[in-house]
Amino acid sequence: MAHIPDGVLSTQVLIGGGLAAAAALALSLRAMDERALPRVAIVSAGFFAISLFAIPVGPASIHLLLGGLMGLILGPAIFAAVFAALLLQAMMFGFGGLTTLGVNTINVALPGALAGLVLRPLVARASAPRAALIASLGSAFAVIGAGLMVAGSLALSSSDYETSARVMIATYAPLTIVEALIAGSCVSFVKKVKPDLFDAQDRA
Repeated sequence: MAHIPDGVLSTQVLIGGGLAAAAALALSLRAMDERALPRVAIVSAGFFAISLFAIPVGPASIHLLLGGLMGLILGPAIFAAVFAALLLQAMMFGFGGLTTLGVNTINVALPGALAGLVLRPLVARASAPRAALIASLGSAFAVIGAGLMVAGSLALSSSDYETSARVMIATYAPLTIVEALIAGSCVSFVKKVKPDLFDAQDRA
């Protein structure tokens, strides 16, 4: 559950998340080349669509995040892509909230951005099978990181959410496996048809 709704988080967490998101968006836009705008738009649209579908897992629900894959493809531009998608989801479908937009953006995008920063050079130099393995590991890191950040946002807001946070982390286990497989398959395919996508000079 990366879509934390309005009225759940404390004011301090909302302010902290909002400031962090503003700084990340400024960095994202500054690093973004206008030639990469179509790619950012396509990835953002994909995230917008796929993360609308929630799957019940026990008392909670999960949905695909694809943060690790987005981080590998977009680099710092992941913050702009995620922010735009979450904003539209909140306004059009009531998913998440407007006051929690900053926190939700950081929770999804930051782990993916870190995975992309560290692993993109390795993916660029690796063969397709090895790149797929690296991407799978990066995707797993991004999912676990997002889960921990969402849980932390809840726990920091109120001790009443600690049990819910622990349950939610457990639901991310199957999501980690699924996203690792998706990221590995996608990167393996891209390495065969457009291997220069992950080159440093091709950054968003």
